[in-house]
Amino acid sequence: MATGREESARGRGDRGQTAVEFTGMVPVILLTLALLWQIVLVGYTYTLAANAADESARAAAVDGDCGAAARRHLGGAWTAESVTCGPDGGMATAVVTVRVPVLIPGLGGLFPVTGEAGAVYEGSER
Repeated sequence: MATGREESARGRGDRGQTAVEFTGMVPVILLTLALLWQIVLVGYTYTLAANAADESARAAAVDGDCGAAARRHLGGAWTAESVTCGPDGGMATAVVTVRVPVLIPGLGGLFPVTGEAGAVYEGSER
């Protein structure tokens, strides 16, 4: 028959196991969250580039400042690497290139994302 001391010594063998497993899983959980956040930033950058190109093309279609329109419609931490716009036949086209940030918008960049758009030219004849 086991005494009280032997029973309590046997029961302590698994003490702290939950804490050890949690500590081991924390890096995996944080890495997964960081990767998911980076995927969100990539998608959002594509959305911003497309919207900035669309607004830039609209501005170019009425002889407005297409570069300023593109930069105005980017988020504060995102900046346009290049904005190209102008008439193309009866269309005003715009191409905006934005760099995808690394985890924190405004810091660094992974790769460029390009948004392209066009609008019917409505400006004065040149």
